[in-house]
Formats: sequence, C-alpha cells, structure tokens
Amino acid sequence: MSMETIWAPWRLAYVAREESPAETQAPAPSQECFLCRYRDEPAENDRQNLVLLRGKQAFVVFNRYPYNNGHLLVTPLSHLGDLADIPSDVQAECQQLLVDMVRLLRETIRPEGFNIGLNLGRVAGAGLPGHLHWHIVPRWNGDTNFMPVVADTKVIPQSLEALYDYLVSRIKAH
Repeated sequence: MSMETIWAPWRLAYVAREESPAETQAPAPSQECFLCRYRDEPAENDRQNLVLLRGKQAFVVFNRYPYNNGHLLVTPLSHLGDLADIPSDVQAECQQLLVDMVRLLRETIRPEGFNIGLNLGRVAGAGLPGHLHWHIVPRWNGDTNFMPVVADTKVIPQSLEALYDYLVSRIKAH
C-alpha cells in the first residue's frame, strides 16, 4: 500500500501565520508550575514531591501520572520553555542526568527499552509548555496489552513511593 499525497495550498496561510507573542511565549513561573514548586521546596520534601535527584542546574522527578512504571522527568531548574533558551552547560547536565537515569533504571527495574522525549510546545503535547522537561519511559515487551484496549485502564505494578524509595537507596549506594 502506498501513501497518497493530498495537496492543500490553502492551508499555508494557517501554517505560516505569525503568531501573537501571547501565543508563543512560555507562561511565567508560578504556583501552577509544579516543577518550579518542587525546585523551590526544601530537600526534606523531596520524597513527598517525588524528586529523585537534584543536580546543580537540573533535577529528576517522578511523573505522577506515569505511562509506565519508572516514568521519570528530567528538567532544568530554570523555568524555560524553549530549547534555544537553555544554556549549554544546563543542556549538558540534563543530558548527563538522562544517561544516569537510564543506567539506574536498567540496573534496578530492568526494562527492555525506553522512550525518551521532549514535547516542545502545547500543540506537540506539552502539558507544561513553560518549563521544559524530558520524559524517560521504561518499556517492556508486552507492556501494551489488552487492559488499555478492553478496559481503558493502564496497570502499573508498583507504587510511586515504593519505587522512589528503591531508586533513592540505589543512588545512595553508588
């Protein structure tokens, strides 16, 4: 089966339109940004907030609405909504945290693969477009099964708190 191409030149006016600044700017940091809230709270609240690891310019937090067991977010400390705004040293730290968290998850919960990505902008799926964050989603063969299809339900076999405690103990052991 070959893909058919449909020409729609009338769509160019919509696709190429200049957006108003209000449509393109990232929302300002506020109490609505959970990442800014977690960043600003004292470290003794990290378990409650599921902040797994704090770096100098970035941190790692569990996704409270995970796609799979071990779904983590890696984010800069700064409330930045565009990749071009992230200084190169912060980008490097975020990349290193991605590598470290993949290694940690491989050693602990043994996924067979990962989806790692960034949703840049609301139309790309960013639920929090003003504060960039990368998703690390561990994957196992067969983790997509009949439950989501038949029951519109996702089964995650471990509580966030139990996995948090386990991963923190492994980080401290290194």
